[in-house]
Amino acid sequence: MAALHPFHLAFPVTSLDKARAFYGGLLGCPEGRSSDEWVDFDLYGHQIVAHLSPDEAGHRQTNAVDGDNVPVRHFGVVLSMQEWDALAARLKAAATRFVIEPHIRFKGQVGEQATMFFLDPCGNALEFKAFADPSKLFAK
Repeated sequence: MAALHPFHLAFPVTSLDKARAFYGGLLGCPEGRSSDEWVDFDLYGHQIVAHLSPDEAGHRQTNAVDGDNVPVRHFGVVLSMQEWDALAARLKAAATRFVIEPHIRFKGQVGEQATMFFLDPCGNALEFKAFADPSKLFAK
C-alpha cells in the first residue's frame, strides 16, 4: 500500500471562536496558521481549515445508510478501534449530542465498522469511524 498523504479540507464556520473551542479544545487538534477569516487545525495529521462563512455552514441533507439518516456533507477520520473508543468516551463525557450515536454499522458484513456522527457548534457534520480489520476499509 502506498504511503498516505495528508488531505486538506476547507469548510465554513459561523464563528472562529467556536471552531477553536471545538476543534482545538474538545477534539484536541493543534492550531496552525490563522487570520481574522480562517484558522488551520491538525486533525490527526490532516490539514483542515475553518473559514468564516456563516451562510454556508451546517448540514442540510441526509441519505439512508444501514438504517441511519447520514448527513450528506460530512468529514472525519478513520481511526484505530482503540482511538475511536477513546474519542467516543471523551465526546460522551462532554455531553456531545450525537446525530448518530456510536455503534457498529454493517454488522457481520465485509464493511463492518464502528461509526458516530455529531455536529460542530457551527452545524458541520463529522463522522469518525474504525474497522476491527483496517484492511477492509475499501473491501467490496
